Amino acid sequence: MFSYVARQPIFNRRQQTIGHELLFRDGECNAFPNIDANEATCRLVLENYMAIGDDRAYKGQRNFINFPQNCLVNLMPLLLPKHKVVIEILETCIPDDALFLAIKHLYNKGYIIALDDFEYDIRWQRFFRYVHIIKLDLLVLGIERACDFVRNNRHMKVKFLAEKVETYADFQTSLMAGFDLFQGYYFSRPELLKRRKVAASELTTIQLLQAISREPVNFTDIETIISSDVSLSYLLLRYVNHTNHRLIEPISSFHQALVYLGEEKLRMFVGMVATAHAALDKPKALYALSLQRAKMCEKLVDYSLLIIPTEQAFLAGMFSLLDALLDSSLADLLVLLKLQPNIQAALLHRQGELGQVLNLVDAFDKADWQQVMTECRGLGLSGQQVQDSYLQAVVWAEKCAQLDGGRK
Repeated sequence: MFSYVARQPIFNRRQQTIGHELLFRDGECNAFPNIDANEATCRLVLENYMAIGDDRAYKGQRNFINFPQNCLVNLMPLLLPKHKVVIEILETCIPDDALFLAIKHLYNKGYIIALDDFEYDIRWQRFFRYVHIIKLDLLVLGIERACDFVRNNRHMKVKFLAEKVETYADFQTSLMAGFDLFQGYYFSRPELLKRRKVAASELTTIQLLQAISREPVNFTDIETIISSDVSLSYLLLRYVNHTNHRLIEPISSFHQALVYLGEEKLRMFVGMVATAHAALDKPKALYALSLQRAKMCEKLVDYSLLIIPTEQAFLAGMFSLLDALLDSSLADLLVLLKLQPNIQAALLHRQGELGQVLNLVDAFDKADWQQVMTECRGLGLSGQQVQDSYLQAVVWAEKCAQLDGGRK
C-alpha cells in the first residue's frame, strides 16, 4: 500500500520558496478526500512526515500543516520539530478556552502558528498575540476585502499570506496591499507525491494502546510489542532520531529509543498511530522472514563468544530486509534511522563481527552449507548451534505472526 501527500509551495515577496503546505491525499486523485480531519492530519504526519522524513527534500524550509481542533487541544504538534513546521489552525476550529490554552502553550514552546483561511471574529482577538501568520483566502473573501484587511491591520506583528492567488493580477494587487507571503495556482499547483506506506498492524496498535494506558507505563512490555513489528520498529527509531538532534550516542536498541522518548511523547506517538489506522500490506514471507532473522541473529550472538549486545544483533536482523519491505534503498533508510556505526556497517557492507553474523544468516537462508561452515569457524560456532538458533527463531516468528492476525 502507498501513502500520498500533495505539496504546494509558499513564496515570499521576491517569489522565493520559503516552505510548502502539505495536503493530505489518499489516492492518485489530487484532491482532499471525504475523510475526518483528525484522521487526515494523523495520517499525514505519520505516513509522510515521520516515516520518510524531510531532511533533504525541505532543507532550509518549513512544512505548513493543518491541524483540526482535537489535534491541537491534544498538543499533537509537539511530536514535530518546531524548527521545521508551521502549525496551521484549521478554519473549522472553535476559538474556545481549550484551544486558546493549547495555542499559547505551543507558542511558548517556540512553534510558529498560522491562522488558516481566516475570517474576522472578535473571539480570535486574544489569539493574535500568539499568532505569527494570518492566511487570507482571496477567492472566499474576495481580493478587495482581503487587501483592505491587510491595509487596515499593518500595525499587527504578523505576516499576511495570500491564499488562492490565481493570476498575475491577483499577485500584483496583493503585493501592493502589503501581503508578505503568497500561495496559489498562479505560482504552482499542488504536486502529488506517492510513497510506500510505513505503518503498524491494527492488533499491534491495540496492544500498544493497552500498554500505555497502564500507570506507570511498563517500558519492557512496550519494547516487547514493538520488537514484534518491523514497520513500527522503523517508525519508532525514525521518530526518535528525527526529533532528538543532540543525541550523544546513536540509538542502538528499542529500549534506548523508548527511554529517549519518555512517557508523555510515547503516549502521544502511539495515540497518533492508532488514529491513523494505517495498516501496511506487508508481503507475508518478507514480514515473517524479517522477524525470523532478527531472532536468529540474537540467538547466534548469545551462543557465541562475541562481545555484541544481543539487542544490536536483533536490530540488525530485523532491518536486514527493510529495503525489500519498504521498496526503498537501504542506504537511504539507514540515513533516517541513524543507527550505531557498527550496525550500519553490518547492514550495508556486512562488515565487522555483526556483519559476519548477518553473512551466516544469509548463507543459511540460501542453503549454502559450505559458506555456513566457513562463517561458523570465523565466529566460533558449531553447526548444531546454528540449527538450534534457526529453529528457535522460526518458533518465535510464528508465534509473533499468530499474535499479529495470523500472518504466516
